[in-house]
Amino acid sequence: MAIPGFQDVMLPLLQITSDGKEHTLRGTIETLGEYFELTTEERKEMLPSGRQARFDNRVGWSTTYLRKTKLLESTGRGRFRITDRGYDVLAQDPDRVDLKFLEQFDELDEFRNKSAQTAVESIEESNNTPEEILEESYNDLRQKLKRDLLERIKTNTPQFFESLVIDLMLAMGYGGSRRDAGEAVGRSGDGGIDGIIKEDRLGLNNIYIQAKRWENTVGRPEVQAFSGALDMHRANRGVFITTSQFSREAIEFVGRIGKKIILIDGSYLADLMIDYSVGVIIKETYIVYELNENYFDDE
Repeated sequence: MAIPGFQDVMLPLLQITSDGKEHTLRGTIETLGEYFELTTEERKEMLPSGRQARFDNRVGWSTTYLRKTKLLESTGRGRFRITDRGYDVLAQDPDRVDLKFLEQFDELDEFRNKSAQTAVESIEESNNTPEEILEESYNDLRQKLKRDLLERIKTNTPQFFESLVIDLMLAMGYGGSRRDAGEAVGRSGDGGIDGIIKEDRLGLNNIYIQAKRWENTVGRPEVQAFSGALDMHRANRGVFITTSQFSREAIEFVGRIGKKIILIDGSYLADLMIDYSVGVIIKETYIVYELNENYFDDE
């Protein structure tokens, strides 16, 4: 039979998870391949990019839509299980679950509005050049990735956040060795300092770290307390990292003091993770060419 579309996969995928157990994406792909009686050739058929099997890609998108509409929930990398809403949907005994069916959930509109749909509208309605449209599409995808990164960070453990800070600082060239960084970060309660990490591999200078996995805005009192903690350590360099954002008063305070305190809010944190490949992988690479005028220049 032909490879089913990603909407055709949604109901069988949801039914597979009805046992309430944790399922892996790879295992689910194999089970669905058997369910649809796909041949070996059909399972191996690749997308034009040659980087992913077509059926794997469609199952992945089906999983994404079911997660975004809260019928499935993530339990780890490439792992998920059914939710109470998913059970409620199955209790209705629907003939089909597709995008039209999922429109009853507000989360679908939210996901659509934050997706690359903006790029399609730009092509049809604006006077932007193709290069501008390509850049806007890239930015839309990057913003979605940033939201996904922060969502995963906030739902993870404080210990994971500490490990993330270590990985990011190392990727940026700070901290010396992984062992040194691991020993330096995570000293909760040390006079308002969460960690001390080397600015260079020799440890000639240290950077003091405060890390808050918060939902609420970080205000001036928290930043001022961090500044006071630096004074206790006779330090003049610090990095304050949060998953939320800083108030205007906190930002203005840092600009007026003599110490060098870098404020990294959730958006900036996600940008750094992407730029330094922490918690992300390259899915696809597109090379944009332009005419080499020098090649055709007779002079």
